[in-house]
Amino acid sequence: MKIKNKKIKKSIEKQVIVPERRLSFWRVLLFLLIWGVIGYGGFLGYQWWKSTQVVGADNPWFAAYVDVTATPEYAFQNMGSTAQKDAILSFIVSSPTSACTPSWGGDYTLNQAGTNLNLDNRIARLQQQGGSIAISFGGQANQELAVGCTNPTDLLNAYSSVVSRYNINTIDLDIEGSDLSNSQATVRRADAIAKLQEERRKAGKKLAVWLTLPVTPQGLTSDGTNEVSTFLSKGVDLSGVNVMTMDYGSSMTKGENMLSASESALVQTQRQLGILYQRAGIYLNNATLWRKIGATPMIGQNNFTNEVFTTSDATMLNSFAVSHGIGRMSMWSANRDLQCGSNYVYTQVVSTSCSGVSQSSGEYANILSQNFDGTITLSAGFVTVADKKPIITPDNPATSPYQIWSPTSSYLEGTKVVWHHNIYEAKWWTQGNVPDDPVLQSWQTPWELIGPVLPGEKPIPQPTLPAGTYPNWTGTAVYNTGDRVLFNGVPYQAKWWNQGDSPAAAASNPDGSPWVPLTQAQVNAVISSLNSSK
Repeated sequence: MKIKNKKIKKSIEKQVIVPERRLSFWRVLLFLLIWGVIGYGGFLGYQWWKSTQVVGADNPWFAAYVDVTATPEYAFQNMGSTAQKDAILSFIVSSPTSACTPSWGGDYTLNQAGTNLNLDNRIARLQQQGGSIAISFGGQANQELAVGCTNPTDLLNAYSSVVSRYNINTIDLDIEGSDLSNSQATVRRADAIAKLQEERRKAGKKLAVWLTLPVTPQGLTSDGTNEVSTFLSKGVDLSGVNVMTMDYGSSMTKGENMLSASESALVQTQRQLGILYQRAGIYLNNATLWRKIGATPMIGQNNFTNEVFTTSDATMLNSFAVSHGIGRMSMWSANRDLQCGSNYVYTQVVSTSCSGVSQSSGEYANILSQNFDGTITLSAGFVTVADKKPIITPDNPATSPYQIWSPTSSYLEGTKVVWHHNIYEAKWWTQGNVPDDPVLQSWQTPWELIGPVLPGEKPIPQPTLPAGTYPNWTGTAVYNTGDRVLFNGVPYQAKWWNQGDSPAAAASNPDGSPWVPLTQAQVNAVISSLNSSK
């Protein structure tokens, strides 16, 4: 936040000019002494004010995950002497012998971790040096507490015991795999966290809650949106949703890479989050929604052989995240943020202690943390407040780069339209589908959001075919291979002999339909031919 002191300026302007007076030597000396004290205090005050501007409560934060039980042991307590002082310690899960007993990775109870791993002392050491920690529950390998601990009181006590022991104000719930698809565990988890957050806030304490969920380039899965929806319905004030921009597998489309897939995943998650909050009766504007988004790439080699998140990807993802104003950046993991040794030959097999790519030690943390100057502790005090819903004015064709969407018009794949001051592109032939229809899954809509209409934009001339270029389709005519028609103004070409087959079916059954819409390149070629014949 910036501070502009207009009162000082006004007071100076209102000063009255008085006749000059001579000051004695002693008065001058006394003035200098007083000014020296005030000046020094003012300097300190300025330094304090400046420091609060650099690290403010509203600043986005960076913290790497640390796998507490991995070997070799990662000395996270030494992060206090680096620029990236915050850490997310993982994972708290159910004890294999007692579902309601929290354990570190299923290997150590909290007391055993204090003794065998010196965990409490190491956390204290990090905090002494100005570092903050959050603790993550769940993960892929073990069972999150709410899955096996079915008694509501015991589950609440389990979460509370971890928060109290480590005196933290931020928790991270990493829900994935079978834990995420367990709807009963989702309800138990949300109930317990809602009660814990309410108890702490009534006691004047903070508790920030982040949901960390798997993602595809198309956004959160239905299980993921259900997790968020359940937490909101139970009254949990979510600090945000942190998506694991990693391990995309078959969800990546041809031509996508790790960077483009991650950017798409973040955009889609932000869109989904807005819908989920609206369904919960809370309107949040775009900036607030981006503030509630976190990104966690898996640095270097991912679990799929062909997926490698490079240092160049990290640079570009950081730039994307900063420009969009996301609230959090993390990475998996600090343990892996170094180059593998020469004895680690098969780098395509994921290691828990190195990245599998060429890098300097700590390079990913240095890149991803750029311009993330906040801290876990300072950010924990945010309370979600609904934004004022804007009044949507009609789209103006004179200031829109593309045609305004119409429910009666049909649109070919690749056609761009403007609706509610945003630009959308058709993913397939469509008619009557509202571009901003609030669907959670991107495959449910034929429209892809490109971005807002920018100030000063003007209409971009769109090539169209003049009426009469081709005959209008009729159900009684016979069409042979290669024949072209106009259907609702859109040109189509026959793939084989047909009669009575409407071109509209080409959208829902492109292989079975005898019609295929002309591409933009074909339309341009027709226009060029018409112009040259004039």
